[in-house]
Parts: sequence; C-alpha cells; structure tokens
Amino acid sequence: MNINVYKCGYLQTNCYLAWDEDTKKAFIVDPGDVAPAMKAFIREQNLDPEYIILTHGHSDHTGGIADLLQEFPGIKIVASELERSFLLDSRATYGSSGIECDIYVKDNEEMAAAGETLRFISTPGHTPGGMCILAAGTLFSGDTLFRCSIGRSDFPGGDYDTLVRSVRERLFVLPESTRVLPGHEDESTIGYEVRYNPFV
Repeated sequence: MNINVYKCGYLQTNCYLAWDEDTKKAFIVDPGDVAPAMKAFIREQNLDPEYIILTHGHSDHTGGIADLLQEFPGIKIVASELERSFLLDSRATYGSSGIECDIYVKDNEEMAAAGETLRFISTPGHTPGGMCILAAGTLFSGDTLFRCSIGRSDFPGGDYDTLVRSVRERLFVLPESTRVLPGHEDESTIGYEVRYNPFV
C-alpha cells in the first residue's frame, strides 16, 4: 500500500491518499479541503479512488468531499455508524451542510480497499463517533491521537475521559511498530506514543 499526504485548508489537515500499485484502486482519508495536487496525482497515475473514509465529521476533515464527488462521481463516503447524527448536524461539525454517507461501519468491521484489509476502530472522545483506520501496520488516527498529543475534547460531543480511554484501550494495545498517521502535524508510532505522550 502506497500512501501520499496532502496538507489541506487553513488548519493544514493531513489528507491521505492510499493506493495499490497493481490494481490502481485507492481510498482517501479525511479530505479537509480542495486538494489540486492530489487530484492531479490521481489522474497522472490513473488511479481509481473507490472510497472517501472519514475518521470524524469536523469540517476541516470533510471540506473537500463535494469537490471530490464532482471529480470522481462513483466514489463512496464511509464513516462510523456512531458518527451519523453528528455528520448531519452542520452546527456540531462547523460545516455549511450535513453529510450523509454511503457506508456506515461498525467497530472492528473490516473492508477491502486498495489491496488491503481495513479495520475500523471506534475511538470516541474527540467526537461521539470518531474512529481510526488500521491497514497493513498503519493507523490513520484522525484527531484521536497526535504525535505527543491527543485531540481536543472541548468541542460539541467531545469528552476528555472518553478520549483518553479510547487511546489507552483501543490504540495503545496495537503493536509498538504500528505507524501512526494523524489528522494534523507529523507521523509517529504507537511505541513512541506509549513512551512519550504526556496526555495519556
């Protein structure tokens, strides 16, 4: 699985494009804004983006959806079933309108994409239905876990104790070598966060 990262929007959200070299199948994680460089790369490499996968519903992670749907009409939007009502509430998500997804997944549900098996891990706390995506030893952690930090819990639907429990009980049990690709800033590993993250 190949992965590119694109910084999107004024909050510099990490948008990830993952693809399989052989099949050209791809998925996109958290398109926070229009990403011309990513779209150009998809066209140049003749990739087939099948899914937009949302770790949670805040608009700095979803702002590029409409543009991608226009560019790639067959793409499907995926999110946790626990985030559905949150995604539909434009006030909670700080968005201009609600988002209805094509596929809602459950905790620990698996799905094939880009030549890999993706496992969805429920990690509420930043939002009620926040989730992480585990694929081939890589964790797309959204705003649940950052390098030496965790997501904010003071937004609507957030809860600090729940967030800390999500990190400790759902993520820190993963192999220490697991690569962590967060929603903002630099990547890390589970082992590094277990040792040095001061918030958990």
